[in-house]
Amino acid sequence: MDNSAMALGTMYFGTRVEEATCFTLLDRYVELGGRWLDTSNNYSFWADDSGIGGQSEAVLGRWLRSNPGAPVLLSTKVGARPTRVGGFPDHLEGLGTDTVRAALQDSLERLGVDAVDLYWAHVEDPTVPVEDLVATFGGLVTEKLVGRYGVSNHPSWLVERIRAAAERAGLPTVSGYQQRYSYFQPLPGVPVEGQPLPLGMLTQDGLDLLRRNPDVAGWVYTATLLGSYDRSDRPLSEEYQHTGNDRRRAALAAVADRRGLRPGQVVLAWLRSGRPALTPIVGVSSVDQLEQAWTGVTTQLSADEMTALDVG
Repeated sequence: MDNSAMALGTMYFGTRVEEATCFTLLDRYVELGGRWLDTSNNYSFWADDSGIGGQSEAVLGRWLRSNPGAPVLLSTKVGARPTRVGGFPDHLEGLGTDTVRAALQDSLERLGVDAVDLYWAHVEDPTVPVEDLVATFGGLVTEKLVGRYGVSNHPSWLVERIRAAAERAGLPTVSGYQQRYSYFQPLPGVPVEGQPLPLGMLTQDGLDLLRRNPDVAGWVYTATLLGSYDRSDRPLSEEYQHTGNDRRRAALAAVADRRGLRPGQVVLAWLRSGRPALTPIVGVSSVDQLEQAWTGVTTQLSADEMTALDVG
């Protein structure tokens, strides 16, 4: 999979971020060398009167039509779009074959393209057998409607089941695993604020899966904890306030001071410099934020710095 330093998260494009700003951000991202654009068919249902989503894909489609041949790669998702206003997270479209195929056609129409480079099963749908999921997404790859597929908000053991089912069927297999992950870690067993899908947290098992399977790209969201590393007006939620993260904060500050970087930039560098190297999905609303993030993801930390950051 393309080894881009980051994926530009476009969750709030077309809702909280106005279109002119979106276009400016996209232009600058490409100038910097960015390639992956990450969206979903349900972005951002909670920030729009429709309550359904699709605004982000639509804005990207208008930018793509204004920039034919732009050197970008498209990542979008299916499965978590609410079927009615207020339906999240209990009433979602799911991952049935007919639903996925219809949703992809709608996404392609909004984006104005014939195919997407990476298509994600956004959330687990326990009503769909893994054999059916593989047949659906593997079939889309075979038909060249998607380049690759991945799964997001799934437990790591299920990823292995999907891979085994694909091998048995002789179909393309999952090549991306997307979960929530950051340098600071929440207390074990404590609900995470703003994370209604608990299976969306990247666990040590998930990290081990990625290390053992380098053909599966690891993508992570909420990598900078919504700005909490750098902004005093965005304190960490309660589950992140513990002595382990106090030690990590001190280690992070020491590396940031030596590098002349912000702590959040060092977090992005840490994600990219680790084993496995992870691709953060970074959402921004200004060019300054984008450029700061790009500096972070393109900074290679030394082995000594990574060791210093590896504290309990």
